[in-house]
Amino acid sequence: MMLWVPLVFALCSVPPCRTDPRAPELTVSLDVPAEKRWAPLFQLYDADFLRRAAADVIDSTVPKWVHHAVIPIVEALEKYIPPPYAQEIRGMASFYSSSIADVVMLNFAYEVSAFCTSVVAQDTKGNIYHGRNLDYPHDVLRNLTLDINFMRNGKLAYRGTTFAGYVGVWTGQSNKKFTVTGDQRSKGHWWENVIAALMKSSPVSWLVRETLSEAADFQDAVMRLSAAPLIADVYYIVGGINPSEGVVITRDRRGPSDIWPLDPLHGMWYRVETNYDHWLPTPPQDHRRTVAEKTLNSTGQEHINLDTLFKVLHLLHVKITIYTTVMSAAAPEEYRTELRKVRGIAYSMLWVYNP
Repeated sequence: MMLWVPLVFALCSVPPCRTDPRAPELTVSLDVPAEKRWAPLFQLYDADFLRRAAADVIDSTVPKWVHHAVIPIVEALEKYIPPPYAQEIRGMASFYSSSIADVVMLNFAYEVSAFCTSVVAQDTKGNIYHGRNLDYPHDVLRNLTLDINFMRNGKLAYRGTTFAGYVGVWTGQSNKKFTVTGDQRSKGHWWENVIAALMKSSPVSWLVRETLSEAADFQDAVMRLSAAPLIADVYYIVGGINPSEGVVITRDRRGPSDIWPLDPLHGMWYRVETNYDHWLPTPPQDHRRTVAEKTLNSTGQEHINLDTLFKVLHLLHVKITIYTTVMSAAAPEEYRTELRKVRGIAYSMLWVYNP
């Protein structure tokens, strides 16, 4: 049963591991009025293509009744959705030549179907590395993934990876401060309460973006991500710039359920989070966490860096993996996102291991 280890590293030693294209970059100025700040998006994409892609995501994700339930939100958008997101969504709908309801639904569709793997790790010198695979059951998203440079006063305020038409961020970096990813936490459907929840709570990806924009440092980011009310349960994974600054925050809607920090002094130099509470066994058909932990152990703390972390994440590439991002807040120029191709061999290696 241990034969999978050399097979795994052989898989990562061949050139195809690094032949995937980089995600295109887009610059969004936060100094521009919110209704207009996403205009550069439509220099990259045809509006008809974006409308078709949005319809595909919505129709396959959002229950039909929600299309009707969202009407009260649309009629008083600014009342239910805080700035700048209400204005950004209105502007997006104008650029799309689409209804506000469809853009609202597109944004909430992305909130409920993110299956992910995130890793935060520390090397022997105290450097922190952070990486993630983001998995969605929508192939079209490979053509919609973007690295966004959010600018303020002519300078880079923060960076994030997102999808065209989506104002939230699941993956991001505040230079020289911290990195953050969000992974879905499966605890049932939340659509039944979404209308009421929006009056008091934040979508999980909006809180990531707000934290990237406002938090002063790693500690501040952890506090913000732990405390704010949310419309859905989630895992937030945060990395800093100093030794031991790495944590997995398991969130309930109203607050933290668990805080799981790095503990390198006791040999716990990495944390792996997928879509299950870390203190519980994972489902028998999902081996992502097991494979990641064994591969990290084989790599060793002395050899961990952004390149080896990328290889670890490559092993967890399944058929619905949309992109892989690796980053380190202390070396912000190394932030990179690569779009994943559908590779049956990586998927097969992931599922063949049977402990």
